[in-house]
This record gives sequence, structure tokens and C-alpha cells, in this order.
Amino acid sequence: MEDVQYLTDGPTSDDCGDLATRSAGASEAVEDDTVAHDAGCPAADVGGSQSSERTATRAVAIPRGTVVLAATPIGNDGDASARLIALLEHADIVAAEDTRRLYALANRLGVHVGGHVVAYHDHNEREKADGLLDRVEAGATVLVVSDAGMPTINDPGLAVVRRAIERGLPVTCAPGPSAVLDALALSGLPTDRFCYEGFLPRKHSERMQYLRTMRAERRTMVFYETLHRIDESMADLLEAFGPDRPMALCRELTKEYEQVRRGTIGEIRQSVVDDPPRGEMVLVVGGASETDVQAAAPASLSVADLAVLAVDRALEDGLRIKDAIMQVVEEHPLPDGSLANRKQVYAAVLAMKS
Repeated sequence: MEDVQYLTDGPTSDDCGDLATRSAGASEAVEDDTVAHDAGCPAADVGGSQSSERTATRAVAIPRGTVVLAATPIGNDGDASARLIALLEHADIVAAEDTRRLYALANRLGVHVGGHVVAYHDHNEREKADGLLDRVEAGATVLVVSDAGMPTINDPGLAVVRRAIERGLPVTCAPGPSAVLDALALSGLPTDRFCYEGFLPRKHSERMQYLRTMRAERRTMVFYETLHRIDESMADLLEAFGPDRPMALCRELTKEYEQVRRGTIGEIRQSVVDDPPRGEMVLVVGGASETDVQAAAPASLSVADLAVLAVDRALEDGLRIKDAIMQVVEEHPLPDGSLANRKQVYAAVLAMKS
């Protein structure tokens, strides 16, 4: 189906009455094919500005028969895009992680949510996905929003995306605020390669086991953490990575009291003890250096050790010595991920027999 175009950021105060009539409903939008969205009028001005001097217009397409994942502000309502506002007003269905927060955001933006609103969260997203997609198949625009940031990134949305792909239905994004990218950019740490790891495990033992597996990770790492666990998690980061790894603790991103603490893990850990941070937090940790990788690598077996294992494997499993050597070498990679030379292992086996 063709997209319906809505114009935003264009009207002056003299145009408001006419625009309100022209954008009265989605059905009229389909007939007219171009509807002016009243973002520039005082009652529904985007971002709070009520200037009547903005005259430039731009079209915002509302794709019909499509799932649209839209990013919502993570703290600053001024980050709401014209596209998000148009989608909130004109989507047929809005699937929201928390309907109360959706309406609160809409009220702050001066936006009327025009479509049918449904709760779509972690506990029901799988069972509701097909029902939403049935409406998409019939031509509806289904908007999916989380409480803050981008759906599917530690928030609901993945189930409907996967089912849409399986059913061959279109999915698109209205991108916007992201705590992950915001923190990464502000950290001052390398951004060319990074991995997002979500929330750290809740329990100390599970958290330590997980962090130990990340010791040799060369990419910049991004984690979420809560106010209630930040002290324990910083202690575990210190134990797992040592005091000298660079990191940043980012809190209350995009809000008035935004703060970024930069330093080593040891320094940030002490700052958490001395001045406990509040609010939502993102932790950005530098990747492993070559020294860190070598220290984290398991001890590698020598050629002689591999030869002994291969002889034992051949006797126990009734294998040819060459097959036993191949298995043992593949099971015991070197610290850099490469494999030992099988010819050298075979020569060591022959030397054992002589």
C-alpha cells in the first residue's frame, strides 16, 4: 500500500483552524493523501516552541500495512522527532510497553494518540504478535514503542519483528534516542568496535562468572546497571578486570542532571563509594589490551603434552594415531585461537615410542 504523507513543522498561527479540520481523522488522510500535521500550532507544538515564524514544511510518511518500531526520548522530551509525533497521531494501532507512560509522554508533547492503544510488554509480546500482524496484513500501521529508547534493545519488540519476517510483512524503524549510543559517544572510549551486553546478571556468583568470560574481549563493552546494584557491580568489575581498565559511568543521560564519570575502574569504583550515583546508569568499559588477553587466556598445552593426550586417546577409543592427534589439537587451541602444528605433535609421538 502507498504511504500517506503528513506535513510537519510548517503551519503558522493563521493556519491552525484549517489544519485541524484537514487532519481530523485517518480516513480523511487517505482521501486527501496529504494532510498537514498541526505540529506548529500552539496546542500541539513539537518540543514546546510556539514560534509562528517556522514556515518550512517537510513530509512525514505514515507507511500503511507496516510495523514501525519508533524510538522515544530517554530523558529529554525535546528529542522526540517530528516522525515519532506524526506516528503517534496517525498510526492505527500503538503497541506500548506501558500505556500510562505512553499517554504521559503524549501529553507532555501535546500530541493526541489517534489509534487504538494496546499494552505490549515482556509478558505478552509473543502471544500478541500475530494479532497485531493480522492487522498489518489488512493494511494497518502498527506502531511499537517502549518506555524509553529503541524497542527490541533490552525492551519488547523482538517477537513481533521475528514473526513479521516469518510472515513476509514489512517492518521499518523511526530511529532516535539510544542510551547505548549516547553513552558510547560520551565515554571517550573507542567506538569503531563495541558490544552491547545489556544488564549485568543480578547475583554476585553469576555476575563474576559472566565477567570472567569477558576478560579477553577486545571491543569496548556497554552494560546497563541499576541504582540498587551499582555498588556491588563496580566491586565485581574491579575484581574481574583489575583497577586500571578505562571506563565511563554515564547517568541520567539527556536529562538536566546528566553526568559522565570517566577514569579507570578503580577510580570509578571509589567515586561510587564516595558519592553514590542515582538514576539510570550505563557503564562503558574499555576492551582488553594484548596484555589483558594473554593474562586471561587459559594455559596452553605444549607439543609434548598434546602428544601424550593423543596416545592416550588412540588407545582408549581405538583410533588411528593421526585421527587422535587431530581431535586433541582441535580441542586445545593456542592462546591466540590458532591450532598447534599436527606434524610437530606426530613427531613428538614418534619420539615417545623410540
